[in-house]
Amino acid sequence: MATLHLMVGLPGSGKTTLARELEVELSALRLTVDEWHIRLFGADVHDESDEADWLTHNTRHSTIERLLWETTSRVLSLGVDVILDFGFWARSERNEFRAKAQNLGAGFKVHFADVSEECLRERIRARNAQLPAGTFHIPEAKLEEWIIQFEPPSPDEL
Repeated sequence: MATLHLMVGLPGSGKTTLARELEVELSALRLTVDEWHIRLFGADVHDESDEADWLTHNTRHSTIERLLWETTSRVLSLGVDVILDFGFWARSERNEFRAKAQNLGAGFKVHFADVSEECLRERIRARNAQLPAGTFHIPEAKLEEWIIQFEPPSPDEL
């Protein structure tokens, strides 16, 4: 049975690094929304981005996630594991994807990249200083907002 793997965590938590390891270990398809976003639209947010810029960015991101889900559902139905590297910050979002996997007859697993807030800040500063391919510049003010919004998975989700 194929399994849907969700990578859960904030930017800088190590989700994509872990997803890359799992991709090899499980012979799975890894879909990282940021990599697709940057290939299609470039790095469209930065420190000076205003709310309109973020709205455009988030709309694009959501569209890519929907398209990647279409691919995911087909690949799972073919019996191949899929790793979705989207972040999945909200429990409701994780529950939605758990139900989608069950509807396809697929297994489901959450991988939580859990690091301290201070570690997130340090990693984002370092990443912003030498932005690797396929990653966005993350303004520290946005990271602080996202830390507040993030709902860590409960033990029953893991």
